[in-house]
Amino acid sequence: MSNWREAYRVLCDDLAARGLDLPAIHAALKAQRIETPSWGYADSGTRFKVFSQPGAARSAYEKLDDAAQVHKYTGVAPSVALHIPWDKVDDYAALQAHAASLGLALGAINPNLFQEDAYKLGSLTHPDAAVRRMALDHMLECIEIARTVGSRDISLWLADGTNYPGQDHIRSRKHRLTEALQEVYAAMAPGMRLLIEYKFFEPAFYHTDIPDWGMALLLATKLGPQAQVLVDLGHHPLGTNIEQIVAILLDEGRLGGFHFNAKKFADDDLVVGSINPYELFLIFNELIDGECDPAVSMDVAYMLDQSLNVKAKIPAMIQSVINVQTAYAQALLIDRPRLRQAQAEGDIIAAEETLLAAYRTDVRPLLAAVRVEMGLDPDPLAAYARSDYGARIVAERGVATGGSGYQGA
Repeated sequence: MSNWREAYRVLCDDLAARGLDLPAIHAALKAQRIETPSWGYADSGTRFKVFSQPGAARSAYEKLDDAAQVHKYTGVAPSVALHIPWDKVDDYAALQAHAASLGLALGAINPNLFQEDAYKLGSLTHPDAAVRRMALDHMLECIEIARTVGSRDISLWLADGTNYPGQDHIRSRKHRLTEALQEVYAAMAPGMRLLIEYKFFEPAFYHTDIPDWGMALLLATKLGPQAQVLVDLGHHPLGTNIEQIVAILLDEGRLGGFHFNAKKFADDDLVVGSINPYELFLIFNELIDGECDPAVSMDVAYMLDQSLNVKAKIPAMIQSVINVQTAYAQALLIDRPRLRQAQAEGDIIAAEETLLAAYRTDVRPLLAAVRVEMGLDPDPLAAYARSDYGARIVAERGVATGGSGYQGA
């Protein structure tokens, strides 16, 4: 937006007329943090093929180099989630030092319990105790990696389930899973968190062992306060009211984090906000409502989880960060006293129009102003496009053979 300064002045007058606290809004936007996923910088594909992309990251070190570009131009993406063994290295302290040299921290550690041949019938819920032990040892390995790099969160997505009626005993699988996670929980250091993700189908199609937020919450409750629920926007049946799930988990003190992405049909792992930006706004409405309530204790990790098959990796990650910033900024503009009054009076139209007034506000000038205050270019995508980084990594890396193997989680 070349004329963003004039648009910002007009917006400031509008926000002042609404009685909104502009300095507080600026401060909140500057404090926002969005974690990017290492696997989003590597080659990825559909269930049928991994598509190689010139310049895609080939190692954990190159993934961090690329993530540093996203943080450089957005200013709000200072941490990177790792996926083990995709990001396995011999020296994690050296990897942590490399991240620090780039102004980054290593974030959530994601165990991989879905790519080994032994996991055909499950990992932590497998009927064979030896396979369950193998999966548990990998979880414990990830906890040790987290200790080494100073990561707080172990982010667990479990592919376990069955594909046919009668394939396994469902309640026994629940017992195996609970027992396994109790051992994992006991091994975590104080201050660590186990973020339990859920997914209603795929790769198992008859039943999945953690199919929904209710099962994830049940497990977290059984384990203790260091276990929380992670919400992936792509892991719900079509039409699910995700913002209601967010509100309930906030109220229960069990919302640990998000994997932000977007879907059209199932777990499409598209750029967040690319399909249903209003849903993303409504989710942030509930999150900010929690921030405004002193009775709600919030410690939510905002993470991206996307598999980019056709978009250039780094610009697409910048685009996702911008879309999350946009939804957050719009939700910060909600006139909450007016909304509360309309709700109390049963004025449905006034309540909805209050939300829409914020959603329909063009917050691009606001975000541009905040970035300039942070010493950044007002347009991160344009700034990255002007750099030589994309051309340089294509020249240096070429086209990798194979890829991360990422197929959606």
